[in-house]
Amino acid sequence: MVATPHVLASESGLAALRAGGNALDAAIAAAATIAVVYPHMNGVGGDNVWLIHDAGAGRLTALCGIGRSARAASIEWYAARGMAEAIPIRGGPAALTVPGAVDGWWQAHQYSTRNMGSALPWKAFFGDAIAYARGGFSASAGQRVAPPAEPDLFGPTAIAPIKEHLWPLYHPDALAQGPLVQRDLALTLEAVRDGGPDAFYGGDIARRIVAAVSAAGSPLSREDFAEHKSEWVEPLRVSYRRGQACSFPPPTQGIPALAILALADRFDMAGLDETDYIHVLVEATKLAFEDRDRYLTDPDWMEKSAKELLDPDHLDAMARRIDMRRTGRPAAGIAAGGDTVAIITADAQGNAVSLIQSVYFTWGSGLVAGDTGVVLQNRGSFFSLDARQANALAPRKRTLHTLIPSMYLEGGRARFVYGTMGGEGQPQTQAALVTRRLDRGMGAQACVEAPRWVYGRTWGAPTRALRLEGRYGPEVAGELASRGHDVKVAGEWDDLFGHAQCIWLDPQGGLLGGSDPRADGGALGF
Repeated sequence: MVATPHVLASESGLAALRAGGNALDAAIAAAATIAVVYPHMNGVGGDNVWLIHDAGAGRLTALCGIGRSARAASIEWYAARGMAEAIPIRGGPAALTVPGAVDGWWQAHQYSTRNMGSALPWKAFFGDAIAYARGGFSASAGQRVAPPAEPDLFGPTAIAPIKEHLWPLYHPDALAQGPLVQRDLALTLEAVRDGGPDAFYGGDIARRIVAAVSAAGSPLSREDFAEHKSEWVEPLRVSYRRGQACSFPPPTQGIPALAILALADRFDMAGLDETDYIHVLVEATKLAFEDRDRYLTDPDWMEKSAKELLDPDHLDAMARRIDMRRTGRPAAGIAAGGDTVAIITADAQGNAVSLIQSVYFTWGSGLVAGDTGVVLQNRGSFFSLDARQANALAPRKRTLHTLIPSMYLEGGRARFVYGTMGGEGQPQTQAALVTRRLDRGMGAQACVEAPRWVYGRTWGAPTRALRLEGRYGPEVAGELASRGHDVKVAGEWDDLFGHAQCIWLDPQGGLLGGSDPRADGGALGF
């Protein structure tokens, strides 16, 4: 089974399974296709992070396809160019980290071949992606609407390079007129298909990308591209009910995602009414975000380890701060954007993958790198220019990432595999999925479709409000407000609340998938 936010990507993943591939092969194929058909959310100019359950080896592992900041990128470099307060969200100065996605695909393929016995060759993963880039496809309804909270893309404040390169292809008016054809991107993907990651990071493509973004003000160099490598890292785990909730280590939001669940594990989530249920998870979120905002960054720079922040005594102390009658003080918050895709796969052997791939904000930096067709991410704009902050910019550093691939294991086997887009909403939506499935007995698709909430920012203006989807009734909104929550009611089916995907691997056999109707995808299996 494959669940993604775009049905064409789900179909590509399913085709890899039908060709004899495993769950990891399916994830790679889906990732390549969705990089073409959902370019506002992800692409070859972004990053990816993987959580992989290898059933044959009985092993859970994680792959970090996150690029580091340029060697030239420093607080002083930006200050010298008149940027002392914050890194711009768009344009060349925002494109300061190496895109890690392509090498992430390659390292995942190498693992699948060497460790899982896959016979699918590297070139097999790119047929659909190249066909859709070269021949075109119909843009989804969501792609044909300008992001209302980001006028710097298609509004009067858009910078010249965005108007010159992004608008001709990706402006909503252009997308509404006919198929989206990305011929330059097709050529880049063909080079990657034929030459592997070296073609992207060490060859002519890197030269052309660097030339284009340097002209727009980026500090990236060809040496930064040549030095990039994905890293295999150890997943994080906490006890939850009868098993383990597992997620990704720093620099991602895995720590707060697991902290929220660990705090929920100290409450009777099955017996709470809906208002109490939301209240507990929102209060847990605030507490988890306090630690995130204080400590979380590149693990090489962290003052406290994941082990310390997920220590049971520390979590017990946090849980005692949750008052069921009143909301606690709001977390200070960070400016976390959230345009991302989640790809979830599983196979009959029990292999499973949770993959998150992103360019950060909608269309990332907004820069199309010359004639490569590559839209560069703006993940580096998340760095702080305040040297006192944990996530302060430094050369060759990885910024705090909102991306969190996650999984729930029972008896050492993957049972529930899940992920979502949504910035600060990602750990909150993940907590909703897990607690609704394990504690409240909802099915996979029902977990995804149920109305959601989000505390804080996903994209747009920073806020500490608690937003509820409109399908929650006035009774729930009123009771939460009476406890001190700043409640705002949003649309009934609002992608502000993320695009969640999940697969339940039933212990009796079979796979049950859920794919978010707030997106354009599907959970497909055979």
